[in-house]
Amino acid sequence: MHKIVVAITGASGAIYSKILINKLPAIKDQWHDLALIMTENAKEVWKTELENDEYKNFPVKIYAQNDFTAPFASGSGQYNTMVIIPCSMGTLGRISNGISNDLISRAADVILKERRKLICVARETPYNLIHIKNMETLTLAGGIICPATPSFYSKPKTIDEVAATVVDRVIDLMGLQLDSFRWGK
Repeated sequence: MHKIVVAITGASGAIYSKILINKLPAIKDQWHDLALIMTENAKEVWKTELENDEYKNFPVKIYAQNDFTAPFASGSGQYNTMVIIPCSMGTLGRISNGISNDLISRAADVILKERRKLICVARETPYNLIHIKNMETLTLAGGIICPATPSFYSKPKTIDEVAATVVDRVIDLMGLQLDSFRWGK
């Protein structure tokens, strides 16, 4: 059973985290624990982009950015999957350079050192060379970079359907089973 940490940073793309958090209860039989970390900037971006504060109603504990007593701040907590969605380039840079100055970067460091699954849904365009090198470093350390790049072969009709193409891919990368569009089926 998966023990999952979802982290939301202040990068644009709150819709991705909203859709992920809304999809996970439908596959609750595949995971045991779910924890959430949101930066203050993430809350502001959420309010700006989605024009609500629905995140307050998620049926999951939201940990403060500086709460190093969170169970996933240690390998003994045995959380095995972390998704940072969206992942700002600042967060990605801190993680890839071993700077654990908040709960998100500490939890990511723990996931990497324990050789567990870290998925960073990078949300920036264009990339500069620093971004690319940080993505390379994180990949070499065992992390997965999943750019927030939607696909269109399922012919999505709404912005939520477009964003769901990224989220469905993230759920696949997490090792969870979800009924979604599959190429060739």
